[in-house]
Amino acid sequence: QVQLVESGGGLVQAGGSLRLSCAASGSIDSINTMGWYRQAPGKQRDLVARVSTRGTTDYADSVKGRFTISRDNANDTLYLQMNSLKPEDTAVYYCNSVPAIRYYWGQGTQVTVSS
Repeated sequence: QVQLVESGGGLVQAGGSLRLSCAASGSIDSINTMGWYRQAPGKQRDLVARVSTRGTTDYADSVKGRFTISRDNANDTLYLQMNSLKPEDTAVYYCNSVPAIRYYWGQGTQVTVSS
């Protein structure tokens, strides 16, 4: 069983940076691909970044060049480094496998970017 807990969100001004963490109760090495998702109020939950067990990454066009996803399998932790943040990045951020497993969804962590 795997339980995922997100942390690191907060309020930041446009152009600032945040580093999100996703701690897993089980080994994320057993999950081929992990990702970060985000959901703004009234909108769909979308995948913004993913990383495989071998380190292969992919990003949504909206965050490419600004966000970096990484995973530490030894410590069962997933990270999202977010730089040059924009108000459009405001959302609740979640981690999960890719494709997502429904019962893995945690509470997420709120990221608010002000202008």
